Amino acid sequence: MASDFLFSEESEQTPEQENNHGSWKVLIVDDEPEVHAVTKLALSDFSFQGKRLEFFSAFSGKEAEQLILAHPDAAIVLLDVVMETDDAGLKVAQYIREDAKNNHVRIILRTGQPGQAPERHVIVNYDINDYKSKTELTAQKLFTVVMSSLRSYRDILSIEHSRQGLEKIITASRDIFSAHSMDTFIHGVMQQLTSILGSVDEAMYATSLVASNPNEKEQELIVFAGQGEFEKSEGKPVSNVLTENQLLACKEALQNKSIVYKEDYLFAYCSSRFNHNSMLYVSGIPKSLTQTHKDLIEIFSQNVQIAYENVQLQSEIEDTQREIVYRLSEAVEQRSSETGNHVKRVSLISYELAKGYGLTEKEAEILRYAAPLHDVGKVGIPDTILHKPGALDDTEWKVMQTHAIKGHDILAGSRRDIIQAGAILSRDHHEKWDGTGYPRGLKEEEIHIYGRIVALADVYDALRHKRCYKEAWTLEQVVEELTNQRGKHFEPKLVDVLLNNINTFEQILNNYPE
Repeated sequence: MASDFLFSEESEQTPEQENNHGSWKVLIVDDEPEVHAVTKLALSDFSFQGKRLEFFSAFSGKEAEQLILAHPDAAIVLLDVVMETDDAGLKVAQYIREDAKNNHVRIILRTGQPGQAPERHVIVNYDINDYKSKTELTAQKLFTVVMSSLRSYRDILSIEHSRQGLEKIITASRDIFSAHSMDTFIHGVMQQLTSILGSVDEAMYATSLVASNPNEKEQELIVFAGQGEFEKSEGKPVSNVLTENQLLACKEALQNKSIVYKEDYLFAYCSSRFNHNSMLYVSGIPKSLTQTHKDLIEIFSQNVQIAYENVQLQSEIEDTQREIVYRLSEAVEQRSSETGNHVKRVSLISYELAKGYGLTEKEAEILRYAAPLHDVGKVGIPDTILHKPGALDDTEWKVMQTHAIKGHDILAGSRRDIIQAGAILSRDHHEKWDGTGYPRGLKEEEIHIYGRIVALADVYDALRHKRCYKEAWTLEQVVEELTNQRGKHFEPKLVDVLLNNINTFEQILNNYPE
């Protein structure tokens, strides 16, 4: 059939002189080698958006199925109908859509025997994008059909990037207050920018860590999130990851508070309500940006900054709330200066124990914030009992034991997860695994896991530090005591988590000394 696949004389056209940012994959499926050769020859100088064509060949339906699986990012399949069977090409088209689930690739069906596969029947019953007889497919028409198919494929990818970006933004919006939501959000909106421009190779968002002050030295921009080669640059100063020319463009945008466009990249300054210096960098942008594109980029860059600052504000609120809990917990316990960081350490130790035990990240976070409330019931305990250097007598001990129920009753009326957790662990953190604890004499898993965790964290920290009634114990002494109390005072699994990761917990003690 090669003789049928002829090209008429046409005027020579000069391909677009653009930088090559990759290639478009074209799969040629035909049982005649001459068809492969002449197709490659006809499209040898083809270029679209700075990308050349990259060809892959299959000579049967089975080979085509393997090829589509190997190259799911193929843009076009030039598919012969009649190969090893009269309908081999139709079966391949069906396989691509139904089995390989590839709805992006553009399928151009070619046949040298149109009568064997009537065009209307094929168009109606098979999800193909074009149907051509080999005899009508001149070099110019082949060029045209490939160009139109690539434009369709580009638009489909743009829509898909938009969908993925929106999906990430929706996910980030749902848990916008979680610890990693900003990272997810930034990557999502970067994909949206890719959708706006049509093609983006790399992107980076950088911001100063603290608000700028006219009287202070200019703050260093730090990479907050990135795609491409900048994905591994998060947390680094931009001066360490940009080239000299890129850094000059970045400084220009920063100084003029504007967007600076270079040959294939841009720096967009992001204005701020709080005087942060922030910058958006994007490379691989089209050479000819319309004014609409530039307007969208400007709006986009400001929206990114607003989102970033909203999450920063939320983080500041959470940090403030956490510090209030710490300070009030210390005040309520009437702690002396020798135990100033006790509640912070118990909080962090409880968090690490919860993760090591197998609680979810959310449960561990709730416990982390609630743990400082474990002794809130001591608000009514006299100072003479709290700081008595010797052993408590029976009457004093009974008074001391009341703080567990008092703490629970103080917090139990709240509907907030953290306060509810505080009520539970306040009541249960003096229970013991063997049932000899107070106030209710619970044993083993009758004791809430929050109470079991905080019990171990509280005792471990108290043993390792000096108190009015004791000197600090050595690590060896503490390990021996916890080993002895495994299965008695404490749940065995929790003791194992602590002892197997003792360096982590010792580091917490070192980070927050008395």
